[in-house]
Amino acid sequence: MKNILISGGSGLIGQALTKTLEANGYAVAWLSRTPEKQPQKSFAWDIKKQSLDTKSLKWADAIIHLAGAGVAEKRWTPARKKLILESRTQSSKLLFDQVRLLENKPQAFISASGANYYGLDNGEEWLNEQSRKGDDFLSMVVDEWEKSIFTFESLGIRTAALRTGVVLSKDGGALPQMLQPPVAAPLGNGNQYMSWIHLQDLVQMYMYALEASHISGSYNAVAPQPVTNRVLTQKAAAAKGKPFINIPVPDFLLKLMLGEMAGMILGGNKISCDKIISGGYQFKYATLAHALEDLFKK
Repeated sequence: MKNILISGGSGLIGQALTKTLEANGYAVAWLSRTPEKQPQKSFAWDIKKQSLDTKSLKWADAIIHLAGAGVAEKRWTPARKKLILESRTQSSKLLFDQVRLLENKPQAFISASGANYYGLDNGEEWLNEQSRKGDDFLSMVVDEWEKSIFTFESLGIRTAALRTGVVLSKDGGALPQMLQPPVAAPLGNGNQYMSWIHLQDLVQMYMYALEASHISGSYNAVAPQPVTNRVLTQKAAAAKGKPFINIPVPDFLLKLMLGEMAGMILGGNKISCDKIISGGYQFKYATLAHALEDLFKK
């Protein structure tokens, strides 16, 4: 494989992955609604119109599918919830409908997925890829998302989905938001588990899933040692040199501010990565201390 086509390439994960792929000798192109405005080689697509430049698929040896509206960017109105779902399932459908028409199909389809699959809060229970699906909105989204992803298996294409946890990066995601207030504090009771992963480990996991021919199916993309919200907040604040106060932001205030979306923050899960480790992946940042040391190194 040489040519890698990425949907959602301009996002936090997509940009980091693009750099790593190119550093490893791959050619990378993005799918974009505005290809002429992108800093990367790009092809046009439009999910709403279910249209895309088919030259992109003829060019691609493999597809990495990261497209999807951010689940934490805006309050969950009915219209926003519809967009969160359809930006994932309809983008997968568009790709599938066009790929199935190709004579020479991509060798692999590697997709983002969500650790939200397991529900809002399973307490101390360890969860793996065989654990039951949750019954909340995001669980439904991930379930429908993966159904759309694994249609590619019917085309004889190796398909894998990475159920991504809380991505730790200085440049975006949850960590800058947690450390934005003048004083860092736990959220809710602070005892909810956060199954996190360093951005660079997530990027390397995509690389591994792309290159390792035995990787197919759903995999939890989380580090081996989940921690509680209180521990993560306290250790991140210390690593950044920011004050921490062990007085939680109350549930009712978060619900007032965020509405239904507050469930993402007030809940959490202990998620196992044993399957990807058994598949041969080796973490660079297996502990929170090591991850934070890298992210906040002077």
